[in-house]
Amino acid sequence: MEKLNYDPEARNEIRDAAAYYESCREGLGQAFLESVEKAAHKISEDPYRWRRISGRFRRCLVNKFPYGIIYTVDENEIYIAAVMHLKRRPGYWMPRTES
Repeated sequence: MEKLNYDPEARNEIRDAAAYYESCREGLGQAFLESVEKAAHKISEDPYRWRRISGRFRRCLVNKFPYGIIYTVDENEIYIAAVMHLKRRPGYWMPRTES
């Protein structure tokens, strides 16, 4: 299992999406958080399972929600650059790839 390192903006995206879903229906925000956590756990167990989408970055889809986790794998760490909504502003996260 590899260590996960979240970009601060990715953490904000998770928080904001969970708050949005919770405002739609009680408990839905928690369900979103659990789905993201499960996807991140799958990434940490088998990081090369998902296809590359841009350069060295890969995308794992979040089950039951229209989100994807954008990440890259380094020696002993997985850098999560974004937790993005699949229908909004594609590629907005790319400036994060420079760090």
